[in-house]
Amino acid sequence: MPPLLRRILVLLVSLFAIVTFNFFLFHVIPGDPIRLIARTQKLAPDQVEKLRQSFGLDGSLIEQYFRYLSNLLHGDLGYSFSLKEPVSDVIGRALLNTLILLTVSTIIVVVVGIMIGVFAGSRHGKKADSATVVTSLIFWSLPTFWVGMLLVFTFGVWIGGLPISGITTPNAVYHSGIDYVMDVARHLILPTITLAIVDIAFFIIITRTSLVDVMGEDYMLTARGKGLTRRTMVWKHGFRNALLPVLTASVLYISALVAGAIQVEVVFSWPGMGLLTYNSVLARDYPVLEACFLVTAIVVLAANFGADLVYRRLDPRVAVNT
Repeated sequence: MPPLLRRILVLLVSLFAIVTFNFFLFHVIPGDPIRLIARTQKLAPDQVEKLRQSFGLDGSLIEQYFRYLSNLLHGDLGYSFSLKEPVSDVIGRALLNTLILLTVSTIIVVVVGIMIGVFAGSRHGKKADSATVVTSLIFWSLPTFWVGMLLVFTFGVWIGGLPISGITTPNAVYHSGIDYVMDVARHLILPTITLAIVDIAFFIIITRTSLVDVMGEDYMLTARGKGLTRRTMVWKHGFRNALLPVLTASVLYISALVAGAIQVEVVFSWPGMGLLTYNSVLARDYPVLEACFLVTAIVVLAANFGADLVYRRLDPRVAVNT
């Protein structure tokens, strides 16, 4: 079987396993969302039974599972218990907001982290390198939610000047599309800074360590013997080979970023997938939770698959050994 086809098959099997685990995880945990809704709205027993039937929770667990698989194959993610609208609409809005936050923060984290990592790695053993490593480890150890709360206190109570919640200003009137974009950008500053402060250290350490290893290789010593400048050695010869571990770290970062995004979105009330997941847990909204975890799993699987293809492109040795 060709390697690409084998990887696609593994991807599909993994996705099926995730879908199955995803369904049973939220259906075996304690708590009944229908009872929660009934208690909140003070419904009669016959109304509770009709509500259970309308949400497809009247059958056995196996029947609900096969119904869930059938709905997924038809693109139906279900109906939200708490929001009273199709889950696909809810996920669509939240996913867009999360992509805005994660795209901006990821670009900043990766680019700045790699640049600082190269700076530290090219000065291995010097004070600049040591100071960079120590500072990075300190920031890396900070809890994401704690950093966010500090920024909320600083700019919401002490200094002011920046919005600390939401994605736009309530009841704002925009005279042009630029005004709307600028308002979203202002609300984006603090959540982005929170993710950058904690996560940028990850790429600094990985890039610095990888570059230090590469700079000690024989071909780098040969380049130094030819009289090449340090700048040329680092960026033309060392940086490309140091990118392979950074690429792997980028994929791992996507998984770690999900947890960080949940904390940041909750702290800053950013209406994305993280805040939606948190609110759905409180409301025991199974369809929304299943959709949130499914979307997250698909993103992680796709990132791993894409990284594997890129890795094989950058390092021919991988293609030869597989």
